[in-house]
Amino acid sequence: MKVMTENKAHEGTEVIRTAYESALLNIRDFGALGDGVHLDTAAIQAAIAAAPKGARVVLPKGVYRSTPIFLKSHMTLELQEGAVLLGHEEREAYGMLPSKIAVAAQDTSHYLSFWEGEPAKSYASLLTGIDLEDVRIVGQGIVDANAQKGTWWIDPRIKRGAWRPRTIYLVNCHNILVEGITIRNSPSWTVHPVRCSHIQFLNLSLQNPKESPNTDGIDPESCQHIHIIGVEFSLGDDCIAIKSGKYVLPQKELVPSENIRIRNCMMAYGHGAVVIGSEVSGGVRNVVVENCFFKDTDRGIRIKTRRGRGSTAIIDQIYVKNIKMDGVLTPFTINSFYFCDSDGKTEYVWSKEKLPKDERTPFIGTLVFENIECINTEVCAGFIYGLPEENIRSLEFKNVKIEYKKEAVPDYPEMLSFQKKLVKAGFIFKNVIRLRLEDVEVIESMGQSIDIENVEDYLME
Repeated sequence: MKVMTENKAHEGTEVIRTAYESALLNIRDFGALGDGVHLDTAAIQAAIAAAPKGARVVLPKGVYRSTPIFLKSHMTLELQEGAVLLGHEEREAYGMLPSKIAVAAQDTSHYLSFWEGEPAKSYASLLTGIDLEDVRIVGQGIVDANAQKGTWWIDPRIKRGAWRPRTIYLVNCHNILVEGITIRNSPSWTVHPVRCSHIQFLNLSLQNPKESPNTDGIDPESCQHIHIIGVEFSLGDDCIAIKSGKYVLPQKELVPSENIRIRNCMMAYGHGAVVIGSEVSGGVRNVVVENCFFKDTDRGIRIKTRRGRGSTAIIDQIYVKNIKMDGVLTPFTINSFYFCDSDGKTEYVWSKEKLPKDERTPFIGTLVFENIECINTEVCAGFIYGLPEENIRSLEFKNVKIEYKKEAVPDYPEMLSFQKKLVKAGFIFKNVIRLRLEDVEVIESMGQSIDIENVEDYLME
């Protein structure tokens, strides 16, 4: 809970006041059974509707089967220890969110639902928040979307009625806290804030099976002032993926993701630990990742973009420090040829020739990596590949150590056309303006430990 502190006249003393709470509403008083069989959606929604400003709606111990719940502003939803909010498995029971609605008074559109960076109709999520402020989702309970019992993971790339729901979906929300709970078995991305600001994700456990499709952990999209602290990830895709939409949106409606802090997290088994992209047409700036442990992910720090994201797709001021990686196949990747989308394998995307710069050309600025130790690396220490027409501006690696797994297996360092599998490769740098390597140690790589091509300003100390 948020607290307020007030210094007193006597040195070393302070008064701590808990946040104001107007009422406590137990969902069982509104008819919830909590037997895991009957639907408790109506009872939960009734408690939320009845809650006055500043109230706390409580789910006590029990299993509450539910279809999507819609939150409202100025409330706390608490899942007490032993409480499980369990997603109903029938797709037909889930309402849909249209991509946008017209707002006549403003002569504009109000976006409600996105799918992979584009406005698109999606099923409502188990916990859905639209235009909220001052909301807390807290406790020691579990939000279990129960996706394995339905059809969400079957033919996941086929749109059936609408795109898959997330488990927690927030759009146009501000001043939100999600703390303490366990979230598991998500139909797609687990937690997806879009166009939100001042959101805190603290001390969470996110659990999806390793083979579950597209079950990213936390994906801030076009968000500002986000804190992700003390979160444990074990899932089937990227642990954290920072995004900002695709170029299909009008340029004036693109919103950057910026001022994001990721700290003290444990990230396991995902495709990437901390990922930026590939939908970054609004840009991503000022991201700090520190004091984290990456375990058995395909990639560690992963930047992915491509031609067609647009000149507003600016990735800049990315700082990564005090990281340990174990069993990460390729610890560092920057891929400017990521072959996503229906046109991802066209010559325009994969060509390594210097094409003309235009309004579709993305930009990668300054990235700094410091105090990072990687053991049991298998594929490549670092795969860094900028565009020939728009080189990566500046890279710094300080006090970085790479050690390889003895029985390493060849694999692809990144997803781009015509790339060969590698094993125990060193750092590969292509199309970079400024490169600084200080105390970088690559132990017993196969071939060159540092391989550079078209690097204008290079210094190794």
